[in-house]
Amino acid sequence: MSVQVTEAEWKIMECLWDHAPQTMGEITATLEPTTGWTRQTVITLLKRMTEKGAVSMDDSARAKKYVPLITREEASAEETHKFLNHVFKGKASLLVNHLVDSGDLSEDDLREILNIMRKEKK
Repeated sequence: MSVQVTEAEWKIMECLWDHAPQTMGEITATLEPTTGWTRQTVITLLKRMTEKGAVSMDDSARAKKYVPLITREEASAEETHKFLNHVFKGKASLLVNHLVDSGDLSEDDLREILNIMRKEKK
């Protein structure tokens, strides 16, 4: 399933991926210290995320509980694809070249990338 998640929605997804199910109050309590979001902000985001199919809501108990409908891996793949297309014309090689040229990759990072490429080749 392809569901695009905004930066704000990603924060809620992180909460749910780490500990699901959660109530709106639990999500708000987790995010309020770092985001300043009120209960109403979280309600608005959860409503939007439910409508687009990123989360589902169980309203069988007094407090509604939310669970993610997409995995972290699915969301990461979607974001990676979107980023590659937008910034690097869909070419992973341009991204890697940029990282190497900028010095952002450590020796360990380079070794890990080479190991991944060797595994894929087999």
